[in-house]
Amino acid sequence: MSQEMINTLKQFKVIPVIQINKIKHAIPLAKVLVENGLPVAEVTFRTEAAADSIRLMRDAYPEMCIGAGTVLTTEQIDLAKEAGSEFIVAPGLNPNTVKRCQEIGMPIVPGVNNPSQVEQALELGLNFLKFFPAEASGGINMVKSLLAPYVGVSLMPTGGISKHNVNDYLAVDRVVCCGGTWMVSPSMIENEQWDEIAALVRETVELVK
Repeated sequence: MSQEMINTLKQFKVIPVIQINKIKHAIPLAKVLVENGLPVAEVTFRTEAAADSIRLMRDAYPEMCIGAGTVLTTEQIDLAKEAGSEFIVAPGLNPNTVKRCQEIGMPIVPGVNNPSQVEQALELGLNFLKFFPAEASGGINMVKSLLAPYVGVSLMPTGGISKHNVNDYLAVDRVVCCGGTWMVSPSMIENEQWDEIAALVRETVELVK
């Protein structure tokens, strides 16, 4: 992960983690994010619509920062890159996916939640990591405990982050940004509640200023 990309994510502070079930929702959702001050997305590969959604969002809004999330295989990495993804996020630390990303020059943020995994990531040359699942793994206390001995590591906590605790995480030194779904819940996307999503996105941008 280049320092430039880390700085970009740091500027957004919150990365909407998005599950798109229908391709037709990709552009309206991107429009809402861009027009309401949060032009960034981690589109999860939990659905078959992921790669096409990234491609459509990238074509419609080239200024957006778009990554692929929940990436589990090297095949998904290649799909994500071809679709226009700028970075990869994984729930865990898989040396095979890390190495594939390094081979093709794709930034990857793998998931860790304990010291051994942090050391494995460092061994692979990575120091910007996803702390996942954040709340279930000990929350802010665990984040502080993990960062203390690993002074070169910075984190993106994801999982259980909400408007009620996001600023607590962001206040921790070397927490670059947080992943969250509260402003882009799958049900709101499915029901095309664009106005409600827009309001939540604006609220989020204001909250983390």
